[in-house]
Amino acid sequence: MSALLAVEEAQARLLALKPPLGADNIGVAQCAGRYLAQDVVAGRDQPAAALSAMDGYAIRFADMPGPWTMAGEVAAGTAPAHALGPGEAIRIFTGAMLPDNADTVVVQENVIADGARLTLTGDGPASSGRHVRARASDFAAGALLLTAGCRLSPGALAAAIMGGAGDLIVGGRPRVAILTTGDELVAPGRALAPGQIPDSNGTMLAAMLAAEPADVTLPLRVRDDRSVLANILGDMARRHDVIVTVGGASVGDHDHVRGALDDAGGQLDFWKIAMRPGKPLIAGRIGDAILLGLPGNPSSAFVTATLFLLPLVRYLAGAAAPLPEVSQAPLAVSLGPGGARRDYLRARLDKGLLTPCDGQDSGQTQPLISANALIVRDIGAAPRAAGELANYIAIA
Repeated sequence: MSALLAVEEAQARLLALKPPLGADNIGVAQCAGRYLAQDVVAGRDQPAAALSAMDGYAIRFADMPGPWTMAGEVAAGTAPAHALGPGEAIRIFTGAMLPDNADTVVVQENVIADGARLTLTGDGPASSGRHVRARASDFAAGALLLTAGCRLSPGALAAAIMGGAGDLIVGGRPRVAILTTGDELVAPGRALAPGQIPDSNGTMLAAMLAAEPADVTLPLRVRDDRSVLANILGDMARRHDVIVTVGGASVGDHDHVRGALDDAGGQLDFWKIAMRPGKPLIAGRIGDAILLGLPGNPSSAFVTATLFLLPLVRYLAGAAAPLPEVSQAPLAVSLGPGGARRDYLRARLDKGLLTPCDGQDSGQTQPLISANALIVRDIGAAPRAAGELANYIAIA
């Protein structure tokens, strides 16, 4: 366990500790943000008939340029009363079904109605099919709409519903407990004695998980006591899928996470990653629960949660691609060579350019205010000049 693991190997080993959770069949109104567990195939054409895309008059293009005889009207949600005859027009509204034989809509601004007579006054449609949404122009019955493992965004839910779905089969919601460790920690907003600090990490991690399909137990502060921590870990493991500890992951006399994992009957899988910040990261199992021990410095906790905690929760919830996506953008400033560990620089992506934040110390929180990206600098990477491309991970 003395060698530092590469980030990719550590991520793969973490996700291998537990399979994704079982699936749930729930109503579409409760599916936002969940990960689809089964492909969604359209059960109907959308639209199911040719529809008007504008308020106007349905005609046969062959009868252009008119005039036409009015033969009724049709609104959205009703069926046309009869087919369109030669020289006839029907008043039609956006979303309404075209009558049989109609193939074009003249917008209402380009005609004038005088009793039953309709006359073209402006530019008419240049071709058949204008202002008409053809049947199945969105999708046809039998089309694959959504694939298993995708996140159900508002748009994805709209498509599933239009395809006929009333409920969906989605991945489960991991139960996540957050434990912050350290005698120095005090609840947010409380008065501080000398040597004490506010517990920012617990709230920060809970906020990072708020957008994920997870049931999160509110952060619990645990003092630096190995036996107390071991008892809490054992209890949490019986009721959670993931236990996240923050702090106590290094090798100091008051760092008890690794020892408490052993005392709770758990098994260590890996410890220490070749990354900066975030080297002292721990992963193991206690029963069916995964223990993920994050370092206690705020930026270290944020970066490791981005690279390990969020992917783990997404994987357990059924995501097909749980790992953060690496993109590229040009640098606004030059960067020196990479070091002995992979660096994740808190940075700002603005107007297409990446700028590292002032202050990269792992104990600082101010850079996290403006950071919306992590610049990824591989071990021993060559220097980069301003304007050259750099890898980055987008963060919220």
